[in-house]
Formats: sequence, structure tokens, C-alpha cells
Amino acid sequence: MKDFKQLAMPGPVALKPYTPGKPVEVLERELGITGSIKLASNENPLGCSATVTAAVQAALGGEFFARYPDASGHELKSDLAAHHGITADRITLGNGSNDILVLLAQALLGPGRASVFSGYAFAVYPIATAAASGEARVASALGPDSAMPYGHDLDAMRALIDDDVRLVFVANPNNPTGTWLEPDAFEAFLRDVPEDVVVVLDEAYHHYQPEEWRIDSRRLLDAYPNLVVTRTFSKIYGIAALRIGYGLSHPALADILNRVRQPFNNNAVAHVAARAALADEEFVDESVATNLTGLARIRQGLDDLGLGYLPTHTNFLTFDLGRDAASVYEAMLREGVIVRPLAGYGMPNHLRTTIGTADENERFLAALGRVLGGQ
Repeated sequence: MKDFKQLAMPGPVALKPYTPGKPVEVLERELGITGSIKLASNENPLGCSATVTAAVQAALGGEFFARYPDASGHELKSDLAAHHGITADRITLGNGSNDILVLLAQALLGPGRASVFSGYAFAVYPIATAAASGEARVASALGPDSAMPYGHDLDAMRALIDDDVRLVFVANPNNPTGTWLEPDAFEAFLRDVPEDVVVVLDEAYHHYQPEEWRIDSRRLLDAYPNLVVTRTFSKIYGIAALRIGYGLSHPALADILNRVRQPFNNNAVAHVAARAALADEEFVDESVATNLTGLARIRQGLDDLGLGYLPTHTNFLTFDLGRDAASVYEAMLREGVIVRPLAGYGMPNHLRTTIGTADENERFLAALGRVLGGQ
């Protein structure tokens, strides 16, 4: 049979496929167990708001499924424009914010061009870069003993930027570490980046961050035309299954992205759900409060177990087992608790857990205690 790797570009061939969190259905089928919980993908434990459910149910029926969605996403973009105080021509809709990252790589990278991002950052950055046949330049992250262990080192990232670099990915807060940047430090970095280098501020976990620590990305968009801000409806809004996110940028850059964007990259159900989610601020507040309570409980439980963990402004916590975490991860699966191993991120001693409901958090801590006690 033909070796199709010989036909592909070198970048994609060198990649390993992205590994998502193991689904509950797969775990239970593999191990023959029931009643498992998934704390591996940073989903909202409250689900989505009742407003979203009602809006989707009201939209269904008749010709709804037979018609293509509005390719321009006019109504959703109008709502987002009002929400952010921005014109609609500065918005690009994506199949999750992940899609915006890929569109940026498609539009700006290629042979002889490079992206820059930090070590221990979101796995899609190298995937999007390689898929576009660009060069990935990975900056060393801050050390494990620093004030922000495993966090972005902006000086190290700036040092990698030269004439070949077209794109810089900055996750704030970062996944999988949970770490964040000081607003003044990020703006200083942005000032120092050449204007022909696009800087992506990936704010998937923006809502979980205390307001006093948030980067004023809306203000920076007006001051720096080379800035792109990405957001998602998958996390705080709880509609990950529908895959919808967006990017905010200068109109000229949004125009380029919309030239490579697939014409129907969002489905009509996602448009309806996203509009309803955006309007339900009470659900966002409830989700943040639930997360803060759960995060405090998980930290207390890990303290009781003598385990260290990274600082976080997200809906997950990354903790350190002080040894290879693979056996603990596998034992947690047998307990019916799915967490996230981080060896693929270069952190083999760490696991990441989503902050769940109160019951899920207690189940996680009890299972972890049993596993550690039996090893």
C-alpha cells in the first residue's frame, strides 16, 4: 500500500494527534464499570443555563434543520459587538476558539514562517503551526520554583521573535497550568513586539479570573492593531458540545480570517445557544461562585494529602505527585474518576482535575486518597 506520509508535508507527519480527555462512555465500556465521573476536560459542572436550553428548544422544529445557518452569523455577531462595545466587522466566529487559532495559522504561517509560544502551553498551538507547515518556536517557561511555576516567560518569548515570526500565542490564564500574566507585564510585552507580528491573547478561561487580575484586552485591541483576542462558549457558558467561539481583532485582520474560514463553520443550534448564553449573566456569576467554592475544597483536600499544586485562575487545578503520575491516573480510572494526565505537555509528574460539583469534588478527593494509600 502507498505510504501516504510521503505525500504529506513534513509538519503534519511529525505531529502526534491531539488526545482529548477520555469520555465516560469509553471508560465504562473498557472497564465494565458504571457511574463514572469526568474531570478531565474543564467542562462546566452546572451544564448550560436554563435560558440556553429554552432558547434551543424554542428554535427547533419546522424547517430549522433543513436550512443552512447564516454563514455570516449576523445576529450573534451583533450581540457580541454590543457585549464588547466593538463593531461587528472586528469579529470572527469559530467552531470553538480552537478554530480561530487554526485560522490564524492558516492565514499567517507557512514554510519559512514561525510561531512563538511558551512551554507547557495549549497543545493546539504546535498542532496549528505544524499543520500550516510553519516553524514552532517554544520558549522556556518559568521554573518550578518561581513565583508563577511553569508560567509564561515573556522575556524568553520576546527573545525568539525575529523577521521570520508572524504569530505569537499567549494563553491567559494558561491551560494546562492555570497560571496567568500580570496585566502590565503583558502590555509591556505587546509594546515591544514588532507591529507586523500578530499576538493572540487566548482568553478561554477569562471569566474564572478575578477582575483585578484580568488584562484589559478590549482596551488593548484599540491600541494594538496586531492583537487578536479569542474567547469560547465552551467553558463558563457550558455549551462545549456545540463548538462555538470567536476572535476579536482589527477589521483588516478579521477580513483575512473570514477569507479562510469555512462558510458554515458554526451550526444554527450553536448560534441560538450562544446568543442565549451571552445574555444570561446570572448563570455566569453562579458558575464562577460554584467554581471558587469547589476550588477551595480541592486545595484543602490536596493539602490534607500532602500534595503540591500550581496557582490557578481557572476552573481546574494541576497538582504534583512528586513522581511519575501514570500509575495514579490509571488507578483513578479504575475508581471511575477521569482526570487529565500531563505527560504529553512535558509534565509527567502532574495530573489536572476540573473543578466539579460538590459531590464530584468529594468523590475525586476520596478516590485519590484511596489510590495514594494503596500505592
